[in-house]
Amino acid sequence: MSVFNHAEFDNHESLHFFQDEISGLRAIIAVHSTALGPAAGGCRRWTYASDADALTDALRLSRGMTYKNAVAGLKFGGGKAVILASDDAPKSPELYRAFGRAVDSLGGRYVTAEDVGCTVEDMRYVREQTKFVSGLPQSAGDAGGDPSPWTALGCFQGIQAAAESRLDTDSLEGLRVAVQGVGHVGIYLCRLLHEAGAELIVSDVNQEHLDLIQAEMPVTVVAPSELLYADADVLAPCALGNILTSTTIPKLRAKIIAGAANNQLATAEDGTRLAERDILYAPDYVINAGGIISVAAEYYGASSEDEVRGDVCRIRERLQAIFDEASSSGRPTNALADEMARNLVAAA
Repeated sequence: MSVFNHAEFDNHESLHFFQDEISGLRAIIAVHSTALGPAAGGCRRWTYASDADALTDALRLSRGMTYKNAVAGLKFGGGKAVILASDDAPKSPELYRAFGRAVDSLGGRYVTAEDVGCTVEDMRYVREQTKFVSGLPQSAGDAGGDPSPWTALGCFQGIQAAAESRLDTDSLEGLRVAVQGVGHVGIYLCRLLHEAGAELIVSDVNQEHLDLIQAEMPVTVVAPSELLYADADVLAPCALGNILTSTTIPKLRAKIIAGAANNQLATAEDGTRLAERDILYAPDYVINAGGIISVAAEYYGASSEDEVRGDVCRIRERLQAIFDEASSSGRPTNALADEMARNLVAAA
C-alpha cells in the first residue's frame, strides 16, 4: 500500500524513517505542516503490534499536533515522532542520542519533546545531539520543564468548562470523575480534581501508578476494561487513543468526555455519535494543549511560568466557545474544532 493512499495520510509535508544499528533505534518522524512554524510534537516510545500501526500513529498524531498548535495560537506547525520499542532496542542514552541525530538531520523542520514512554531526562540525551528539542529541566520561575503538569492543568480547566456547560455547575465538588491512566499527566490531574472535591475512579495497566495514587488520595480502582463504562459524571481518558468507537460509545454512562489522551475518537463520525447521545466531548487537542503551550514558551524563550499559566488557563475559554457554538448550531464539537484549526492553517 502506498503511503499516499494511507487512510491517515492528510497531505503531510514529509515522512521520515530512521534506523541506527548500534543503539537499535527504529523511529518515524511525521511532519504534517510547517505553515505556522516548525512542526512541533512530542516523541512517543511504544511497543506496536506492527510497523503499520506505528506509521498510523505517527500520521494521526502529527495531524493532531497541527490542529492543537493552531487552535492554541502557537508559532508551531504539527509533527510527531514515534520510537518503536522492542526487546532488541532497550531504552538507553545511546538510543536517545541516535534519535537526537535523527531530529537534527531535519534542520529544524521538526521540534521534539517528551511524550508517552519518554521522560524529561531522556530529552537531555536528545539535547546532546540537537538544539531542536524542548521540555528540558528549567530554573525555578522560568518556562519549560516537564510539560505533564501543564497538560493536566489545561484538562482540569476543560473539565470545569464542560461541567458548567453540560451539568450547569461551576463546582466539581462531589462530581464523579473516571480517570483512565494515572501516569505522568493523569496523577497531576487527579491531584487537581481531588483538591476541587471530586470523587475519583481510576484505572491503569501499571500497578506502580495505582500504588502511588492510592497512597496519596482516596480513589476507587477498577479494571481498565471497566473504566470506560463507569458510573461517572465525567470520563477523563489520559492513556492512549482510539477508545471512543461505534462499539464503546453506546455503552458509555458519563455525560462528559474530557481528558488528556490524543486521538480519543476512532473516527470523526464518533464525534457525531457522542453528540447524538448528548455526551459533551471536549476535543482532545484543544483540552490537552497545556503541555505544548509550555514547550513553545520554553523553545522561544522570554516567557515566565506565570505567563504560561495564564496561557494554559485560556483553554477553558476556547472550550466554552466551542461548547456554546455546538449548542446553538447543533454541530458536534469535534467538527467545529477541526474546522477552526483548518481555517487557521489555511489563513497562514
